[in-house]
Amino acid sequence: MTAAATTPSTHPISRYPTPALDSLPDDLRERILAVQAKAGFVPNVFLALAHRPDECRAFFDYHDALMLRPSGLSKGEKEMIVVATSGANRCLYCVVAHGAILRIYEKSPLLADAVAINHHKASLSPRQHAMLDFALKVGGDSSQVDESDFEALRQHGFSDEDIWDIGAITAFFGLSNRMANLLSLMPNAEFYLMGRVPRG
Repeated sequence: MTAAATTPSTHPISRYPTPALDSLPDDLRERILAVQAKAGFVPNVFLALAHRPDECRAFFDYHDALMLRPSGLSKGEKEMIVVATSGANRCLYCVVAHGAILRIYEKSPLLADAVAINHHKASLSPRQHAMLDFALKVGGDSSQVDESDFEALRQHGFSDEDIWDIGAITAFFGLSNRMANLLSLMPNAEFYLMGRVPRG
């Protein structure tokens, strides 16, 4: 299936040209094919960012360093940060794509929508509400972060390294959201139902 066939509309996946897989450097092509083998499709972000291979590598290396490292945050909590940040930044691609991942990790078909719009309406623990309050402060006005924010998170059991993770994920996806909006990056159609309906 081609990338264009997986979009939910007739729009191209990006404002910029997207390279064919067979035209990419070997390492990027292999990375993308590994994702395709696992997910069953190629997320559009890979093809869109591959327009600039060096930046694409750097982006996904940093993504993996943040999202895959051992942490006091669960995989679901990391995705909550991504979805809340992306909602605040009005990033369609990241809300849809990471909302799907959040639904799967948390086994909750309704959670991602609330997290994206207003996490205080979501069924989260006090710890998770505090985490997302902090993430949105980092994303919205990081100059106002101070020691009281750290102390409040420590009271919920977060270590200083966990707090770094929250802030770094927020900051990284601030970049990701802005690039996706710049590119007018379209989500794959597959993302919309993932975690909402049983897999066929």
